Amino acid sequence: MTRQRTIMVEHVEHMDGAAALRAADAFRLIYAEAFAEPPYEETEEEVAAAFLHFPAQTRRLGFRAALARTPEGEPVGMAYGWMLAADAVWWDELTEPVSDAMRREDGHRTFGLLELAVRAPWRGQGVARSLHTALLGGIGAERVLLNVHPGATTASAAYRAWGYRKIGEGRPRSADADLRDVMLLGLRR
Repeated sequence: MTRQRTIMVEHVEHMDGAAALRAADAFRLIYAEAFAEPPYEETEEEVAAAFLHFPAQTRRLGFRAALARTPEGEPVGMAYGWMLAADAVWWDELTEPVSDAMRREDGHRTFGLLELAVRAPWRGQGVARSLHTALLGGIGAERVLLNVHPGATTASAAYRAWGYRKIGEGRPRSADADLRDVMLLGLRR
């Protein structure tokens, strides 16, 4: 029998870009473990390629992150993203276009949630929800946009339970990438 570990919410740290960059090894560890699993099955080379961009991402407009650790300091979950600029390409990745009113960005309207992941031993304990709450706390955006692999059924179910709705499908990064469900969460202002 595998013994589950627990984490307490007070160990979720909100970070700006500089702090996240200093903790890049923790973000990479969590990302590598979580996205090596199906349906993602990312290789070490793909993880390395993804994290080549991390320093530049931490300098994006409105970048913010959340990192969950055990009381002993072991990293267990992370989330990060940034505000979408007026020229954001996220809307261009949709397979079916949306209205100009939907895709309008100004650097303050939409927060793009790029990654949210929890290492396997700590899943099912509310860590992802705590990360999500910490990341979006006081954000001031009108909405949150994210992509999720349709095969990631647990993540998709969590996002729906948190109020996200699917608005289409997109193909991020490259033409040969798997389609992703594009989901949107309206925030109260």
